[in-house]
Amino acid sequence: MPHVIVKLYPGRSEEQKKQLSDEIVKDVVSIAKCEEKVVSIAIEEIDPDDWAEKVYKPDILDNKDKLYKEPGYNPFE
Repeated sequence: MPHVIVKLYPGRSEEQKKQLSDEIVKDVVSIAKCEEKVVSIAIEEIDPDDWAEKVYKPDILDNKDKLYKEPGYNPFE
């Protein structure tokens, strides 16, 4: 605890993904007041053609009550 899942389009290097993971861990440890050893990060690359159905609908539209930051776009509009 906590486990963070980052979903994004493919195209970032392993170095960029590692840097993103490292920065997320730092913030989680600082803000959630937990030890680094309990934080895990997963990165899932989602093809842009699949984004609306695999991410936007299930994770954003169908879970608005859990969102702390909504995106400024809607691929269904």
